[in-house]
Amino acid sequence: MAARLQDAAAAPAPSHSAQPATADTRPTTTRRNEERRAGRGDDDNEDAAAAADASPTPQHEVSQCEDRPRASTPVLDTHVPREQWGGKYEFLLSCIGYCVGLGNVWRFPYLCYRNGGGVFLIPYFIMLFFTGVPLFLMELSLGQYGAAGPITVWKCCPLLKGIGIGMLCVSTLVCLYYNVIIAWTFYYLGSSFQSPLPWSCDAPANAALCGNLTGNGSSLKSPSEVFWNERVLGVVNSKGLHDPGPVRWPLALCLLAAWIIIFLCMLKGIRSSGKVVYVTATFPYFVLLVLIIKGATLEGSLQGVAFYLTPDWGRLASAQVWNDAASQIFYSLGIGVGGLLSMASYNKFDNNVIRDTLIITVGNCSTSFFAGFAIFSILGHMAWRKGVPVGEVADTGPGLAFVAYPEALALLPGSVFWSILFFLMLFMLGIDTLFGNMEGITTAVLDEFPQLRGNMKHKTMFLGALCFAFYLLGLLLITDGGIYWFTLIDSFSTSFGLIIIALFMCIGISFFYGVNQFCQDIIDMICHCPPWCSKFLCYFKACWVFCTPFLLLFILTYIFIEMYNTSLHYGPYVYPFWGKALGVCIGATCCLQIPIWAGVAICKETGTIVERFKKAIRPLNSWRANNLSSSNRTEEQAEPERVEGPFTVTLTDMDFTAMTWETASNA
Repeated sequence: MAARLQDAAAAPAPSHSAQPATADTRPTTTRRNEERRAGRGDDDNEDAAAAADASPTPQHEVSQCEDRPRASTPVLDTHVPREQWGGKYEFLLSCIGYCVGLGNVWRFPYLCYRNGGGVFLIPYFIMLFFTGVPLFLMELSLGQYGAAGPITVWKCCPLLKGIGIGMLCVSTLVCLYYNVIIAWTFYYLGSSFQSPLPWSCDAPANAALCGNLTGNGSSLKSPSEVFWNERVLGVVNSKGLHDPGPVRWPLALCLLAAWIIIFLCMLKGIRSSGKVVYVTATFPYFVLLVLIIKGATLEGSLQGVAFYLTPDWGRLASAQVWNDAASQIFYSLGIGVGGLLSMASYNKFDNNVIRDTLIITVGNCSTSFFAGFAIFSILGHMAWRKGVPVGEVADTGPGLAFVAYPEALALLPGSVFWSILFFLMLFMLGIDTLFGNMEGITTAVLDEFPQLRGNMKHKTMFLGALCFAFYLLGLLLITDGGIYWFTLIDSFSTSFGLIIIALFMCIGISFFYGVNQFCQDIIDMICHCPPWCSKFLCYFKACWVFCTPFLLLFILTYIFIEMYNTSLHYGPYVYPFWGKALGVCIGATCCLQIPIWAGVAICKETGTIVERFKKAIRPLNSWRANNLSSSNRTEEQAEPERVEGPFTVTLTDMDFTAMTWETASNA
């Protein structure tokens, strides 16, 4: 259906044109970047700078970006408007809260001292600047420019819609097990109100355990280990993956409470969750600062800090160190899961996405580094009290957060207060990260079914059904053998599948959509692009085309080699072959969405295979049609010829033909 656009702005005719300054009707697409693809817009002066409606209307200024033309941003009358962040600080705090999670507290410090102490920072920051920051900017830019979720945003390249489906699969798996960690935190938080702490030697039930201490200060089982394995997990009652056993109902109640909190915080969308992050994203920093100050006053704290930072230069030659550095970057920044893309889709169009990327990534990794001082100063005091090396009191994963830390907190004066503070911090960290993952899922679904967005009752029912389904599925992870299933999903949900998704996203944007076009889109958003932004874009362009894909391929190769040569285990339990095969299938399910949906996109086109492929990588006319105008722009009404998706109709060249634009100029 032909569209008539309201007059947006008046601009002088292109300097190279010999035509007089009169209205000129010429064919073009609904998008400015489609002009560039057709070879009609390599010069910015060739872009249409004004549009006129058939009926006379007053002219008005559209944007502050008067030094260059821009494409109009049509908003359909029939489309339900998307929400936007109440302010840029809500977006920044939400992203920081999403990135700064439990991995910063228990995973980074462990990886740091396991891989050579301070020398681990070298591969860590190399991976940060050549994979983490470029991919982080790519996700934020794609979401903000397209103003759509992980699935709908791939209208920019319909062939790659499977990337969005894969992100949705990863987010689902992460949400499934991540809230179980929050349930454990709830359990410990409730137990922390007891005095003495139930995992300390002062508790009467632990008198026999603490009485078995040997001369060197170690014991077969510490009270915190017994509390974790027997009281919390009940893993001693399970024989393995094949024997989950009954549901542990105290944990089931904690898990239910966790999902109710998530449901209530997300009920009104980003308008409510954006306000919650003012507390949940800042409180952990307050606790970390308090723990650093307190840890510095403890006897033996310097021993722990020295262990944390002492470099082992020989570890740089190990591929394991580089793989751990890359995996921590992905785990910490939340790349490839869809949460970043979804949160950025609620930004204003002219938000400076490069500035936000640098603030969030540097802030997140600095938090990881400084959290190590808080953790290892306390672990150093714990090693001094027990008379053992620091390396023997620290563990990885949940064992570090729920065994070593509680035991260390029990040794502090005023242990009840410090325990409450610590587990309240873990709760805040977990909630923020889960917000981002859930936002990725809900945004993807609401964009595919926009009628849910405008009906609060239906949206509430959808969100309630989603949270309840996650709760029911999560009950498997809080059985006696639930920790075995937890470890399996945790190990494979964000493993090779996530790397493959990020690799195809990088290659697809760089070579199918076009890295030059993508950089121009970023400049369009930033409006008056400062000189430092332009220089950074050259660096990002080199990363997207060369450095990042190469490093991702290196990581992927190492993951497959390690997965083949090593066995999966939790403590002394070694997973059977069928269990490991099940984990591989979980990871493969996420990345196989890419070829499956690529095949669907090609099959829905017409012509030869080459013609179908070329059509499948071209942006649809409705690309960016959902984007809301920023506060300093005037909303324009249009009814363009839209193609909602490449899978419901057969696309032809007519689907990509131009709308009618009427250009005008001032004298």
